[in-house]
Amino acid sequence: MKRDIINIDEEKCNGCGLCVPNCHEGAIQIIDGKARLVSELMCDGLGACIGYCPEGAITVETREAEPYNEIKVIEQMISKGKNTIVAHLKHLKDYGEEGFFNEAYNYLRDNQAALDFSLAEVMDEVNSHGKEVLQGMHNNQRHSQNESAGGCPGSRSMILEKAPAIRETPGPEDQPSELRQWPVQMHLLNPNAPYLRGSDLLLAADCAAFSMGNFHSRYLKGKSLAIACPKLDHGLDIYVEKLAAMAELAKINTITVLRMEVPCCGGLLQMTRAAMSKASRKVPVKQIVVSLTGDVLSEEWV
Repeated sequence: MKRDIINIDEEKCNGCGLCVPNCHEGAIQIIDGKARLVSELMCDGLGACIGYCPEGAITVETREAEPYNEIKVIEQMISKGKNTIVAHLKHLKDYGEEGFFNEAYNYLRDNQAALDFSLAEVMDEVNSHGKEVLQGMHNNQRHSQNESAGGCPGSRSMILEKAPAIRETPGPEDQPSELRQWPVQMHLLNPNAPYLRGSDLLLAADCAAFSMGNFHSRYLKGKSLAIACPKLDHGLDIYVEKLAAMAELAKINTITVLRMEVPCCGGLLQMTRAAMSKASRKVPVKQIVVSLTGDVLSEEWV
């Protein structure tokens, strides 16, 4: 499957090893004087190691790779001790990876007899860290690391929490955004991101939101979002792979394809159908066709 995974530029890498202790999953080792990705299974693709490379040799790319396996990561991590486990769980919490966090905790709970440290003490430290996360104290630190390393903070995966609405019936001039996540562009999406898991996906043409005055309130509300342009975007095969992975890994409930009436926009549905033909788990697909003036021309399950 195609997914996000780190790439190490050997020309830039000076073998300093600063990335190794900051890859808590154990996916990086120094071999022959260079940092090497030694296990695709153990690389979660979130790029926490990027901010610790002084040479800018580590980037995140999307390519064919084995799916990340949290159970294998936590199995091999136990022997490294309490501090490594704590750092790993904090890392998952920072990035909103609730599913992987729960997998790790459940494994540790079920195998407490094999631990030479207290799981309760581990969770006390992690939960304390969680209070800082809720206050947003980690965000500025993490963003500054990414920016100083040349990484793009605009592609960082995150769940957007909504503040309670002040007015129950906002007027047309102050309709609230219904966006629940970042990023939204298909190339930047991690197909197993926590905000995708078990969600109803809205796959919208880039132009759709600009033609529809009620895009947020009627179509985006309560859904995860991916945007794409089948005419101008490159690497559409990656889109097919990601949609198939969303069906299998994130187990999305439905896909709503929101496309414009122009012929080139039909590629969105073609991509979705191709993805569903590859996926072992099928997902119901609805297509909504929108006119250039924002009117719904058709809406049907396909």
